[in-house]
Amino acid sequence: RAFANRLHNYHGNTMAGMERVLPEFLCKGIERGIEYAYSFEPYFTPTLVLVPGFVKEAVEGLSESTGQDVETLEYLLGMFICYPLGLIMLALPYGKVKHLFSFILGAFLLQFTIGVQWIHHLISSLIAYGIFLVFPAKTAKTLVPIFAMAYITGGHLHRQYINYLGWDMDFTGPQMVLTMKLYSLAYNLYDGEVIKQGREERASKKCADVAVTSLPGIIEYLGYTFCFASVLAGPAFEYKFYADACDGSRLYDANGKPKGKIPSQVWPTLRPLLGSLLCLGIFVAGSGMYPLLNPADPQNADPIIINEEALAKPMYARYAYSWLALFFIRFKYYFAWMNAEGANNIWYAGFEGFDEKGEAKGWEVSNNIDVIQFETAPNLKTLSGAWNKKTANWLARYVYIRTGGSLFATYGMSAFWHGFYPGYYLFFMSVPLISFCERLGRKKLTPRFGNGKKWSPYGIVCMITTSLFVQYMIQPFQLLAFDWAVVNWKNYYFIGHILAVIFYVVVSQLPTPKKKEA
Repeated sequence: RAFANRLHNYHGNTMAGMERVLPEFLCKGIERGIEYAYSFEPYFTPTLVLVPGFVKEAVEGLSESTGQDVETLEYLLGMFICYPLGLIMLALPYGKVKHLFSFILGAFLLQFTIGVQWIHHLISSLIAYGIFLVFPAKTAKTLVPIFAMAYITGGHLHRQYINYLGWDMDFTGPQMVLTMKLYSLAYNLYDGEVIKQGREERASKKCADVAVTSLPGIIEYLGYTFCFASVLAGPAFEYKFYADACDGSRLYDANGKPKGKIPSQVWPTLRPLLGSLLCLGIFVAGSGMYPLLNPADPQNADPIIINEEALAKPMYARYAYSWLALFFIRFKYYFAWMNAEGANNIWYAGFEGFDEKGEAKGWEVSNNIDVIQFETAPNLKTLSGAWNKKTANWLARYVYIRTGGSLFATYGMSAFWHGFYPGYYLFFMSVPLISFCERLGRKKLTPRFGNGKKWSPYGIVCMITTSLFVQYMIQPFQLLAFDWAVVNWKNYYFIGHILAVIFYVVVSQLPTPKKKEA
């Protein structure tokens, strides 16, 4: 019955999406597969024991009084609940108690926000742990990433089939975070084994600071995969950072003495919390004024930026509108990441520890976004490094350097991890074009015009150029659908791609400046 109800609710969107491109026999096969998966739901529903019924009723009442949908309200409440939970985590003794608390409260948040779908998190965590137990690290570093990516692939395809172009909350969001954790841990264990055996591997050597020498116990492992402060929106930082925060080794030595003057976590907690509230307000206000999709029917009606009224306007006016719409959309992500940063910092999970002199390093472990750096980035490298930092770290450490520095493998994995909407691939497969131009410009032009200062005339030109090109390229990422994305680019005459190709051809003909002698 649950399957029939959901498929009925989303049937119109499915017809507009997947059934339009897939043959009927394949659609029927997919529906039978989904129906079979849903048949297990009655067996897992009894696991919803952590959220009392009166809590759900209270949220529904609050939803009616505020006009917010229940899913959004549950997600927001789940994010803010992490702060009092963080205070409890801080007060708990170091060791297994912290791990157990992290696991149970993470499970609570999942049950609160996505209901019975929380079971995906548990099942995939346990299967991955079984692989770690049975297979050697050399094999597990391949099997676990394949399993994790296959599981999230199934989730993305299911979501895309039953709710095409929809943005409803389901298990795929937390599962994406879990995928990074499992993927990373598999390589952490392999790197730990390589280092322990004294073998020389360049990639393992680069990741030695986050290597793990032995498989964590099941409680420690589940505490990490379910960590309440990162389960909903990340960041998916390394297991070693989580474990050090839980056993106290980030702050104290083996004798229980502080490794340095322990800094207060008050401002590192309040700063991102207050920043997240500001970002939430900007997102709500700005997206209301400059919506990208049609608010009345975002799944079926033409997006605002390609409807008849928009296409009748001059190209510069359309681009300016889309620039503002995308600008305000980003604040949704800023809110989630900054909120999660504060929730981790409150119990020192975001603290980097001390250097050899006993000086505090900083709070970068849980930092996932540098808003100012991103919005004023003079090049793609800086921009990528400031956005979704822990995902960038994951891609750099476990895809980029493991594939010999392949940009296509890295951007391809990023697109695959995000899902299978054509818009993702149009964006990620276009980004290397900008990267090639940027590398060429750094080689041929920067020595001529650059002086190393971001706010120099050359730096400002680079900043504006980066913003204009990235905003053009990224529009399909939000539009999702192939036809919407192509219509959008077509009405710009594919100017971004054409200018990038012209730039590359022209600048490649310039002689490379000689390096200045020291």
